[in-house]
Parts: sequence; structure tokens; C-alpha cells
Amino acid sequence: MAEPPLLAAAILDAIDEPALIVHEQRTLAANRAARALLGEAMVGRDLRFAIRHPLALDLILGGSESEIDVVGLGSSDHRWQLSARPLAGGATLVRLADRSAVQTAERMRTDFVANASHELRTPLATIIGFAETLAEDGAIDDALRSRFSETICGEARRMLRIVEDLMSLSRIEADRFNPPAGTVDLAEVAKLAIEHAAPLLEQRRCTVEQRIDDAIPAVRGDFGQLLQLADNLIGNALRYGCTEQHCAVDVVVRRDRGRAMLIVRDRGEGIAAEHIPRLTERFYRVDAARSRDSGGTGLGLAIVKHIVERHRGTLDIRSSPGRGTEVTVALPL
Repeated sequence: MAEPPLLAAAILDAIDEPALIVHEQRTLAANRAARALLGEAMVGRDLRFAIRHPLALDLILGGSESEIDVVGLGSSDHRWQLSARPLAGGATLVRLADRSAVQTAERMRTDFVANASHELRTPLATIIGFAETLAEDGAIDDALRSRFSETICGEARRMLRIVEDLMSLSRIEADRFNPPAGTVDLAEVAKLAIEHAAPLLEQRRCTVEQRIDDAIPAVRGDFGQLLQLADNLIGNALRYGCTEQHCAVDVVVRRDRGRAMLIVRDRGEGIAAEHIPRLTERFYRVDAARSRDSGGTGLGLAIVKHIVERHRGTLDIRSSPGRGTEVTVALPL
């Protein structure tokens, strides 16, 4: 078969995904993406120098229209969907579609379902166990009955918090491509969130030190979501950052050039560096037992992250063991 005409080569080069034309084990043409993936010197050479995957080679050289998922082209863990389509003159068009993002999304979905099921199963098992005990024949003294009932109510509320956070996260994700149309006073949001934290402040015997600039301009945003963001950040600082030695949390709202900054800082135990990149993952906890005991659902920072993304802002978490944690949200004015 003759070399492909210039027009065919130009059309091939216009394809974003890796694509090449093969004839009798020889690579006649390859676009930029294919050369970047499989090597610049592949054109004019035996296909086996570029593709060493046995199943992929059998499919390409088989002469029929077919496709297969392959791993190991370009890098050891990259997943591709390879398709082969016969052309006139005995040539074959080979295209590679990147399936890694799809695989990652599927894995995240599977992990999410497994984590959510685990988080709900734990309190549900406790509720069932205590309810069955209460339902059994036989006398149960009032003190034990009261303790079992309180446990059932507490675990039911915990399940409700998890379900509410899951629903909230779902709504935020559904709106992530729709920028908020309203305007919000971030100083007002911070003050209201501090008011909401009053019961937790009393429970944890903590104080909030406010440094809030009332003069900064409004941000474009969703008031309810930004209030939820502030509630979550202040609540986390009080639950995990208040100790007997350091019982104060700083809440700062200030302007930094074209951005409004909300900063929540504690002086608690801090977080080791290896945990920080994963803090915004759903259900990720540095200390699972402590988080559950304090009433956390493991979804607070995931919600914060998605709210920040919807508002086209940035989220920065800095922490080190023994020096506390500082979370900064920056939103465009």
C-alpha cells in the first residue's frame, strides 16, 4: 500500500486521541498523540516496536473491526480502549481512547457506596441490638432502659446527620457547574456561624476570637452553602482543635486584594502531613474513633471543598503535629 496522502495525514493529526494507520505490521502514519504515547520513531517501522501488547497486536492485525480494553501502553497503569477498523487497500485505522478517568470514577463510586454502607451499618447494628434487647420478655430496670433508649436515639441522630450530609453533598455536586447568582456578606456569614456554634463552644469549653472586617465587599455566592461551609470549618476546629491547654479558635474575615478570605485556625494537636491531601475525601478520618465520638460524619470537609469549587474559590489546609490547623477559604470579590 502506498504512503497515505497528505490530506489523510492531516485528518489523522486533527484527532485528539492517539490514532495510527497500519498496513501489514508496518505503521504508515501516526498523529501527534500517538507519537507522544508510543514513540516519535514509530512511523515507517514495524508496529511491534511501538506496541508490545500481544492481545492488542492480534486485534490490530486480525483484519476485522473490533475493540479491546488494554493496560500497559505508555505506562503500566494506564487503561485504554483500543479499536481497529479496516480501511481500503488492506490498511487498518487504530484508535486509543483513554479510559483511565472512567475507571477512576467507577472506583470512586464503588468506594463511596462501600464507605457509606459501612458508616450507616455501624449505628444501625447498634440500634437493632438495643431495640431487640428492649423488646425481649423479662424485666429491665428503669436505669438500663433509659440508657438503651438514649443510645438508640443517639445512633439514630447520627444516621440522620450522615444522610443529611450525603443529600447536601449531592445537591452541591449537582450545581457545581452553575455559578451562584446572589451576593453574600462573608462577615455576616462568619458571625452567624459563630452563633450556631454556641452549644458546641459551651460543651467543649472553648472560646472564639473574632477578627472580622465588616467593610469588605460582598462575594458572589449562595448564602446557605457559604453558611454551611463556615459551620463545618468552625465545628471541626472546636471538635478537634480545642484542648485543655489551647481552648481558643480564631475566626478571621479579611480582604486580600481581589479576594475575601475566611480563615479558621485552632491550636490543637494538628495533623500529620501524610493525611492533609486526603482530608477532603468523603468519609476520610485521621482518627475514626475520635471523629465518631465527637459527632463527625466524615463528610464535612468534602462538602467544604465542593462549595469552594462551585464558588470558583480556593481551599488551603495547613497543619503540623503540635501546632494546630489553619484552613483558608479565598473567594473572588
